[in-house]
Amino acid sequence: MDIKTLRTFQRIAELGSFHRAAEEMNYAQSTVTMQMQKLESDVGMQLIERGKKIGLTEAGRLFYEQSKSIVKQMEQLQTSLADLQLGEAGHLRLGAVEPCASYRLPAVLQRFVSGWPNIRVSVEIASSPQLCERVARGELDLALCSAPELGSELYYEPLYIERFVLLVPERHPLASKPSVTPAELREHRLLITSAGCPYRRKLDIALQEAGSAPPDTMEIGSMAALKYYVQSGLGIALIPHSALNPPPDGTAMLPLNGRMADISCGLACKAANYPLGLAGGRLYRFLSQELREPQLDEPA
Repeated sequence: MDIKTLRTFQRIAELGSFHRAAEEMNYAQSTVTMQMQKLESDVGMQLIERGKKIGLTEAGRLFYEQSKSIVKQMEQLQTSLADLQLGEAGHLRLGAVEPCASYRLPAVLQRFVSGWPNIRVSVEIASSPQLCERVARGELDLALCSAPELGSELYYEPLYIERFVLLVPERHPLASKPSVTPAELREHRLLITSAGCPYRRKLDIALQEAGSAPPDTMEIGSMAALKYYVQSGLGIALIPHSALNPPPDGTAMLPLNGRMADISCGLACKAANYPLGLAGGRLYRFLSQELREPQLDEPA
């Protein structure tokens, strides 16, 4: 049985006439008759009592009541599939790193789901290496993260530079300085993220090149939590400027001389799937447009 046959059966039941149902649905009456004969053959029971007056058998009444919900669900499915084909429906799995996930993405994603309410988006927050691995395995459709490792099977489009500043307690010796050099970090406890974090790797390389790696460090597993550890007086930290608007009470934000910690962030997806189609492509293009900096310069 198909949805057309079910619709025909329902109109016969509601109008009490094969002829009127055929006229309304623009079918030949012979077509309607054949549809009902096949339907009764499929279900193995008589559904319609034929005679001067058309009526439903007990099985027909049961079939009519329950087929209404079936037809409605099938119509909704057809609409959903049509929307999916147009890129206006679907379920997308998006990965995002901090601080983008907390400070850049929410407002952008709100505008997206307002414009395309039938596209459902799930957001997973993790480190760039974890997100890139999950995109490569097909567990995420795309991710907002730093650049994947060279040689990966991912397509990466840089969108903006995450710019870092130094956050210190307001009574810290560095708090009164107009800016800070890498060498000045050496004398103070530096709060750092975990070893696998791209921000941490970039910072380690920059400090080694400057010959100023601080001997006293404290590892904090969350980039989003760093500012609160600074606020508690546990040390100083290089933190993305986007996560400090405003800085926590009792802290001071200082610019760094140079751009040693700034890092590129953008969109990653499987190279074999680029450009993404349907709803995935719609989200990709929207995020690219909304998050791209007018002048995207690679950090020095």
